[in-house]
Amino acid sequence: MVGDGKDRGTICPGVRVDIVQKQDQRTGKKTRGTVKEILTNSTYHPHGIKVRLVDGKIGRVCQILGEETLSGTSL
Repeated sequence: MVGDGKDRGTICPGVRVDIVQKQDQRTGKKTRGTVKEILTNSTYHPHGIKVRLVDGKIGRVCQILGEETLSGTSL
């Protein structure tokens, strides 16, 4: 389940993603984490679906990496 994060249907809690936080939009710096909650209500967003990570960081998904496993590695 790898994708670009623009379709809400491809993202669910527990999925590992790279996000770009608001303050990093100019530089494009990515933050990696696990989705806790989806914040965008629409089914598609051209800049990426906005999510909250388990650690509390909020940003738009730029890449979906895969599901989190019990060992902490991506599938």
